[in-house]
Amino acid sequence: VQLQASGGGLVQAGGSLRLSCAASGSIFSINAMGWYRQIPGKQREVVAVLTKSGDTKHADSVKGRFTISRDNAKNAVYLQMNSLKPEDTAVYYCKLGVVRTPSLTWVGPAYWGQGTQVTVSS
Repeated sequence: VQLQASGGGLVQAGGSLRLSCAASGSIFSINAMGWYRQIPGKQREVVAVLTKSGDTKHADSVKGRFTISRDNAKNAVYLQMNSLKPEDTAVYYCKLGVVRTPSLTWVGPAYWGQGTQVTVSS
């Protein structure tokens, strides 16, 4: 399984970006895709998770501003980011794997994209 993330860039505070992540390979056992972000020196944190059945979870810090979605036909997941803030600056990673429902807790091995940089200027 390979994941290709794209869509990062530099944007002013209040602006928007849309991240994309396309998966290829054998993903029949996968039931969830998600986005994480990481600031240098800090742990990677979950931003949003979306299951095949449509269950979603967004981090409190992005609720109302970010929306995760997917295109099952394209094996792709997206992250629409609106009202961006400087504190959203990070490298964003997509993740593919299996989650336990209803908690949406990741279980077992997972696949990661290469990361895409998002920089929000004040």
